[in-house]
Amino acid sequence: QVQLVESGGGSVQVGGSMRLSCEASGDTGCMAWFRQAPGREREGVAAINAGGSPTWYANSVKGRFTVAQEGKTTLSLQMSRLKPEDTAMYYCAAQDGWWCGDDWHKYSNWGRGTQVTVSS
Repeated sequence: QVQLVESGGGSVQVGGSMRLSCEASGDTGCMAWFRQAPGREREGVAAINAGGSPTWYANSVKGRFTVAQEGKTTLSLQMSRLKPEDTAMYYCAAQDGWWCGDDWHKYSNWGRGTQVTVSS
């Protein structure tokens, strides 16, 4: 079981930027970011496959967020032009192998999350 630890959350004003990181305790396949706002279902944000290439972004973050892998075990999420609707708990997830979809039910490893709050 891979342990995942997120960092970098906090509060920012509308239009600002923030960078999240996720450190894995070992090698993984697909790594992804998900988020969940109060009262809403968990949703996918972005993912990188086992080869280190971004595979998908949520439509709501395209052009504003960039996912990247740094080394074998660190996943980052650079967020720009943040909006109030980006406010959520952000989770890092990992899955062995090459499957790298946006169905959060299929990810077996999860971090505890880091809160991102965007205020006007």
